[in-house]
Amino acid sequence: MPTRVVDYLVRAVSDMGVRHIFGVDGANIEDLYDAAYDAADRITAVVAKHEFAAATMADGYARATAGFGVVCATSGGGAMNLVAGLAESHASRIPVLALVGQAPTDLEGRGAFQDSSGRAGTFDAAELFDTISLYCARVEAPASLPAHLSRAVAAARAGGPAVLLLPKDVQQAELDAGPFVAPRPMHGRDDAGIERLLEGLRAARAVGKVVIIAGAQVARDDARDELRDLAAVLDAGVGVAPDAKDVYDCTEHGFLGVAGSMGHTELADALRGCALCLLVGTRMPVTARAGLESVLGASTASVGGEPPYLPTVHATSTDLAVTLRELTSQLQTGAGRVHRTEPRRAPDPLPVPPADGPGLRYRDIVETLNGTVHSDTDVFADAGNTGASVVHHLRPPRDGRFVVALGMGGMGYAFGAAIGSCFARRHRADGTERRTVVVAGDGAFYMHGMEIHTAIQYRLPVTFVVLDNSAHGMCVTREQLFYGDRYSFNRFHKAHLGAGMAAMFPDLPAFSPATPAELATVLSYCLETPGPSFVSVDCDPDEIPPFIPFLSASRRNP
Repeated sequence: MPTRVVDYLVRAVSDMGVRHIFGVDGANIEDLYDAAYDAADRITAVVAKHEFAAATMADGYARATAGFGVVCATSGGGAMNLVAGLAESHASRIPVLALVGQAPTDLEGRGAFQDSSGRAGTFDAAELFDTISLYCARVEAPASLPAHLSRAVAAARAGGPAVLLLPKDVQQAELDAGPFVAPRPMHGRDDAGIERLLEGLRAARAVGKVVIIAGAQVARDDARDELRDLAAVLDAGVGVAPDAKDVYDCTEHGFLGVAGSMGHTELADALRGCALCLLVGTRMPVTARAGLESVLGASTASVGGEPPYLPTVHATSTDLAVTLRELTSQLQTGAGRVHRTEPRRAPDPLPVPPADGPGLRYRDIVETLNGTVHSDTDVFADAGNTGASVVHHLRPPRDGRFVVALGMGGMGYAFGAAIGSCFARRHRADGTERRTVVVAGDGAFYMHGMEIHTAIQYRLPVTFVVLDNSAHGMCVTREQLFYGDRYSFNRFHKAHLGAGMAAMFPDLPAFSPATPAELATVLSYCLETPGPSFVSVDCDPDEIPPFIPFLSASRRNP
């Protein structure tokens, strides 16, 4: 029986388990929202305040579910606003399907409003999105949609965005097609490489210590248990990339902390004396390998979807849960899993120069969070000095998620991503609500913090914690350390964010605690109170965060 293209699309994504579509409505995507309204028992169409945030909602939804997210936008400026969000998903290999409205086909190249067909001097949306997606196609006719959708889903599931450009007349047209059958996931596997890896692990275990550095692919492939079992069989120490703090329980014996520019010295020390470093699901970008280059050399091996940026013996696997399980089975000894008895010791924090300016210190704020969040709280951190402090000091809740987006490092990401994740993970199995916490700086808040309105509209259990130093703090620190502290373009006029949010949203619990004790009280209240809440904490714009490039520079320039 014929059905509209938009109805087919909505049913197809809902049949794949997607329960929310994120976007901003507009003339050339309104038919999709119309279809979502008719399918409200199957799917919820969420209207964000900005398309960047909608894209990060889809990204956060995908990270939270180990599935994929769906974002939609109208043509013109709405489509352009998706670019930064989809670029983050591309860099971080997050499966997102973007459905982007286009002008009607009979008006392409004829002065249509928001025309991006590439005709008659207009820019070509297909060429633009092709650079930040694994698949991009303009759906020229209704009959071609099922094939395009199948290819788009397969590409997204491989790790990254896929984009379908949908002219308005095509969306409205009828399609005579059977139910959409999603392509089965295709997993890449390098059998020869895995055999070489096994040989190397056996040889290294016989002569010394193995150290694992785990990355975000472990979370994407839902392979946390398999990583823990492999580490136990190898009696390996485990460090994590900055964007993968939640892939290994920091209370486990052998935890060595975070790698790279926001990392811990224990990991570097362990690498110096190990027989083999095994990279699991990380390409080791600069943020993950800074300070470790001298100890990551010939004795480094890797397993994951893509080879690292540094030379290693690499085995390709796009399903780490399966591969790590096989490695553990092959390495299992008659004694079974190693039971570690040595006392567990938390990694030492990096020493930072003392700060005597206004507000609370970064470490005190994060340690207060550590003492108040629930065991299954999900935490989303934003970029900058705030992100560095959270990555370094936060102990991710045992059953919660921790996400920081370092692919593009786009400020304001955490606001939308946390909302998308909360839609996916809001309810526990017993029907009670799980809390999500955003930790961001005031610079990130000024960019995309008004997505708080979306959380209020849907009564989401999200607590927004904004560290307010009235500055782009990381830029201020760079000005001080690298440009002689001669000027600052990056200090802001003081605003009172807690009071502002309370005035704007009278029903929103909004606070501005001034001491660690007040912060603990406020956080405890917010984490137990239904719906969203907001906490603004004044900080010192001149405090140097636990960020190794800054600390090294400060030692050189007393």
